[in-house]
Amino acid sequence: MLQKVWVSSPGSWALQESNSHRQGKKRCWKCRFVRTIIQHPCRRHAPKRSRKERMLRKIQICLCFCFVSGILYEISLLSSCVFSYLPMAQQYLTPEQVLNLGKSIIFLETTERLEPPPLVSCSVESAARIYQDRPIILFMRGLTNETALDMNTSYAAFSLLSSMKNVFLFPLQMEAVFQETPLLQWYNQVVPEQEKNWVHVSSDASRLALIWKYGGIYMDTDVISIRPIPQQSFLAAQKSRFSSNGIFGFPARHKFIWDCMENFVLNYNGNIWGNQGPFLMTRMLKTLCNLTDFQGTEDHSCQNISFLNPQRFYPIPYPAWSRYYQVWDKSPNFTHSYALHLWNFMNRNRKVVVAGSNTLAENLYKTYCPSTYEDLIQNAKHRDLPEPEEVE
Repeated sequence: MLQKVWVSSPGSWALQESNSHRQGKKRCWKCRFVRTIIQHPCRRHAPKRSRKERMLRKIQICLCFCFVSGILYEISLLSSCVFSYLPMAQQYLTPEQVLNLGKSIIFLETTERLEPPPLVSCSVESAARIYQDRPIILFMRGLTNETALDMNTSYAAFSLLSSMKNVFLFPLQMEAVFQETPLLQWYNQVVPEQEKNWVHVSSDASRLALIWKYGGIYMDTDVISIRPIPQQSFLAAQKSRFSSNGIFGFPARHKFIWDCMENFVLNYNGNIWGNQGPFLMTRMLKTLCNLTDFQGTEDHSCQNISFLNPQRFYPIPYPAWSRYYQVWDKSPNFTHSYALHLWNFMNRNRKVVVAGSNTLAENLYKTYCPSTYEDLIQNAKHRDLPEPEEVE
């Protein structure tokens, strides 16, 4: 059970003095001093308390000490767990407030759908479990400020994710995201209805702007986290000499990301899939370093950027993506991986995780996103079963 506490609106924490209190300040400290003398006479003139009274006094002191200690303990827990709050508290927190906490893990949903499918839910949940001390943010294009406040419980995955202590669901407002970046002019000129790959292109742009402004790690919504990524500035190699943009991380205001945004606009071609995504990252990385083939499981370094081995995120390459939905004689342990990209873009037949299938994907769900597996896979199967007919 996750610990939860209410988070109030920022203004409710301000302490305000009453008018009578401010006026009372004119009454000098002498009044307080005289009143103290009257209420607490010198101990040597005070009547001696009975043994019973002294015992009661000691009990009162002990109870007060325990009460204060409990409060201090709760405060220490709260300060060490910034994200312990009820889902309703999201109405008091803006994306900027959460992002400014630093080291966010960012996911994007650039379609209009409000119900995240199980793979999206698994990606977010697995990140929330691996990075428990970091905010996990899912920006959703279909959300508005009203739906974000309502926390619509009619969607199982939406309700599941919003209940996780360090998960935040926010509307994706692109114009605000692109402010103060080279992408704003492009966004104001582009016509989404005429773009062949708008869902992907808008996602490519949004992830760059968010990471440049606030720093952290971006992940696609088909990436299952299995252990923490130790590097702060990194790109993920999809294969030798070719970078993905499905997972990358940088501190805020990193020059490489700014240069990527400028190149995004300068060489924009929305008709070519990936031109603003992995091909952009690869051509920008090549301007900094001479890329070479990977040998074994070592990572490469390009100036101050780590170029991580394909084994870190792509141990199963995209031509073999369907192996995630197959039964393995012996499940791999992915010792050299930080996360696993399940290549949902390649999944045109819409293979899904089925309870009891014993596929590799099912076992990953059980291990790294058990709540998603239980609520959206197992329970969904039970809900879909026909009810037994009544016997008359």
